[in-house]
Amino acid sequence: MKLIFFTRTPALWLILGSLTSAPEGGASTATIHEVKGDANAKPHYIANRAPLAPSPFMKLPIGSIVPKGWLSHQLELEKNGMTGRLKEISPWLKFETSAWANKEGKGERGWEEMPYWLKGYGDLGYVLKDDAVIAEARKWIEAVFSSQREDGWFGPRDLLTGLKGQPDLWPHMVMLNILQSYHEFTGDPRVPTLMTKYFQWENQLPVSAFGEGYWPKIRAGDNIESVYWLYNRTGESWLLDLARKIHENMARWDQDVINWHNVNIAQGFRAPTVYWMQAKIPALLQAAERNYQKVMGLYGQFPGGGFAGDENCRPGFTDPRQGFETCGIIEFMHSFEMLTKITGNPIWSDRCEEIAFNSLPAALTPDWKGLHYLTCANQVQLDRGNKAPAIENGGTMFSYSPFQVYRCCQHNVSHGWPYYAEELWLATHDRGLCASLYAASEVTAKVGDGSTVKIVEETDYPFSDTVRFRISAMNPVQFPLYLRVPRWCHQAAIKVNGKRAKLKADALSYVSLDQTWKDGDAVTLQLPMQVSVRRWPKNQNAASVDYGPLTFSLKIGEKWTRYGGTDIWPEQEVYPTNPWNYGLEFEARSPERSLKIVRKAGAVARNPFTPETAPIALRTKGRRIPAWEMDRLGLVGKLQPSPVKTAEPRETITLIPMGAARLRIASFPVIGHGEDAREWSIP
Repeated sequence: MKLIFFTRTPALWLILGSLTSAPEGGASTATIHEVKGDANAKPHYIANRAPLAPSPFMKLPIGSIVPKGWLSHQLELEKNGMTGRLKEISPWLKFETSAWANKEGKGERGWEEMPYWLKGYGDLGYVLKDDAVIAEARKWIEAVFSSQREDGWFGPRDLLTGLKGQPDLWPHMVMLNILQSYHEFTGDPRVPTLMTKYFQWENQLPVSAFGEGYWPKIRAGDNIESVYWLYNRTGESWLLDLARKIHENMARWDQDVINWHNVNIAQGFRAPTVYWMQAKIPALLQAAERNYQKVMGLYGQFPGGGFAGDENCRPGFTDPRQGFETCGIIEFMHSFEMLTKITGNPIWSDRCEEIAFNSLPAALTPDWKGLHYLTCANQVQLDRGNKAPAIENGGTMFSYSPFQVYRCCQHNVSHGWPYYAEELWLATHDRGLCASLYAASEVTAKVGDGSTVKIVEETDYPFSDTVRFRISAMNPVQFPLYLRVPRWCHQAAIKVNGKRAKLKADALSYVSLDQTWKDGDAVTLQLPMQVSVRRWPKNQNAASVDYGPLTFSLKIGEKWTRYGGTDIWPEQEVYPTNPWNYGLEFEARSPERSLKIVRKAGAVARNPFTPETAPIALRTKGRRIPAWEMDRLGLVGKLQPSPVKTAEPRETITLIPMGAARLRIASFPVIGHGEDAREWSIP
């Protein structure tokens, strides 16, 4: 058996796995709660250069991973729906008049909208290997190349003086991400050349420029990330000086949550941990988690992975009827993916799955032809009526429309699933591979001695607890295969070529299987899912129901009504067709025993995120709460404190995965009677 130790220099960390024996001929195993980079490692893929902190995980070249199953279908829906065809309806995507498409940077609509869309549109083409999408994306990217001036600036000239005579750096941060992805897919050498000239221009700015404006200084962590991306490819030391200047003059997320706009939080909270790679100050490493806990502790006290930020977090507005912007969902996912690679901590992948499975699908129509601005844990009517001031912004926040007046989400939703697909597998510092986010897929990558292997991942996860991996290799090759054990799983089991590995795979950890792999080897990972009930003592002691990574919502009948748009691009409202105001009635001492799992026969549907196609449901008991009603604006009433008493009869009710429920009650009052009520009132 090979003992697996993860070491760094004495000034850094020493990680000792929980090592156990394996069957003869099987893999050596280790359970690692955090994977740490190794300064002496020589990975096959681009990692942090010294003096940046060593990378635990690295992103594989775009195109290495081919998504399959339901995730592949979501990407196809996106291509054939809003993202792929957005130029049909968006005035910001008119190539002939856009300032982003003009060699002189002249034209109109030259701010964040087109880059937001292209950020995901290009990656959608790369992930699907769709030649038409790639060609359309390249048309815009070539225009960006042609617009660069001798001094390094590129793109719309109006942005040079967009902030009272000072440059607006924010839209370029998005465009830099587009160029990074393009280079990762094509290897085009013009990208690092353009970025070098641009950052040289930035480096000549007065330090005050990095604190100008509202959006640029709040989101400047994105700028630092792009600086590091370039540094890792060129090694130009002045780039680290630029990163330091940006950090010292931007909004200081390292000190506190310094802005309560929901998308700013979703992007900005990670910024100090990004800069930690250079500064190596422990407080910076911990700052992203500290910021996350503060936000979620105050405003995220309900299921789904998001928080109450419609559009800003506001004291007193913490009920699950408050919404989370679609942009916020997408940017939170991206932050979690980045932090997984920086920290090696599996908690960020867990959080990414939670919001991806439970919130993102419901932000859009099942056919990807419309979205709404706000998605809530409790949201029982999606009409176009104004919900202010209970919902901060006025206007239509809930109905589904392809013509969003809040055009940020209309364009920015594009990179949610493409980025997710690119992060399913990660390269490791020790020349292995990590299954970071589980979904049916194929990955082709260099491992071990430089040999190329292909791993086929077969699973219906998160609707199944079994993940199978089949390895193809020309010759035997030794490398570690890392498998993430989620926080909710306490009895993970692994078989290698049919033989069970003897190990204790702790929840919220990575299991490393390090052996010589040969063509045809197979690994089966089982992540047993159990029904569990979460209580939310900070939010009326409400309850939510989970099964593995899925949270469940009351199944509510949906009546879809068109109110505008066109036959191709309809604007739609959704109304409930049956009562929704139920509280859950649990067995007092073992509430999980009050829930019965019901599985749909046959294969998982191509799109499992609808009430009709959801592969799994739960049956339980509940009672209606007559006093819990919609308000005069059509907004679901606030939760009443649990336990709630009601004289209504007990009924059998059905719960479906939260991501499949556009109309949803996922944060429930709990029915209490007598002794049960007193028992349940204990947090």
